[in-house]
Amino acid sequence: MLEALSYDFFQNALLAGLLVSLVAGVIGSLIVVNRITFLAGGIAHSSYGGIGIAIYLGLPILFGATVFAVITAIIVAIITLKNRSKADSIIGILWAGGMAIGIIFVDLTPGYNVDLMSYLFGSILAVSYDDIIYMAVLDFVVIALVIYFYKEILAVSYDAQFATLRGLSVRFFYTLILILAALCIVAAIRVVGLILVIALLTIPTYIALMFANNLSKMMIISSLFAMLFSTLGLFVSYFYDISSGASIIMVSIICLLTIKIIKR
Repeated sequence: MLEALSYDFFQNALLAGLLVSLVAGVIGSLIVVNRITFLAGGIAHSSYGGIGIAIYLGLPILFGATVFAVITAIIVAIITLKNRSKADSIIGILWAGGMAIGIIFVDLTPGYNVDLMSYLFGSILAVSYDDIIYMAVLDFVVIALVIYFYKEILAVSYDAQFATLRGLSVRFFYTLILILAALCIVAAIRVVGLILVIALLTIPTYIALMFANNLSKMMIISSLFAMLFSTLGLFVSYFYDISSGASIIMVSIICLLTIKIIKR
């Protein structure tokens, strides 16, 4: 274990895992409380379009994913607020459309040599210093907004009608929650990938629900569990030479099942 910590790439990976876990616990709690897991999944997969466009235009990949994910989040918010009955079908279209756009632009890019699998399933051991800086900035923005608007987000998440009576804009804060989810998803791309990111956002929160009786405690407990899972999964990935994203999620699932059995 100490040998692994002596390598720079492992230190970068560990720091990235902790940064992503911190924000994943906070946003994962909002996703579960607002019951928008499927919407977050659609945003996650559609952001692949931003990755493809960024590769084609020679832009930073995480930047491209961020812009595309935020735009998708705004579209999802507008659609679901206007017509929730058709939300599932439209989210499915955005999901598939984003993936298709990403694949097309990658195919159009001459001589690309980017490991796209790392963005689908994560490659935390390949995280660069620039990636860490970008994750840290996203973390700061997301957590600062949650803290600043905490009371409003709390009201909208648990009782939208009451929030409306108090004069709060449910439309604005619902859209803000989806945008924050999009930023969190982008931060987690390098750690667990687009395919597995929803598991990282929801599993620690489901565990936190067993121990927390309010939203703030849920966020803290969820973040701590996410940090634990990321750290353990990273060591498993290193010692057994398997995918980091899959390792983190399997550790999360095993811990979830163990805790449920103990609680019973």
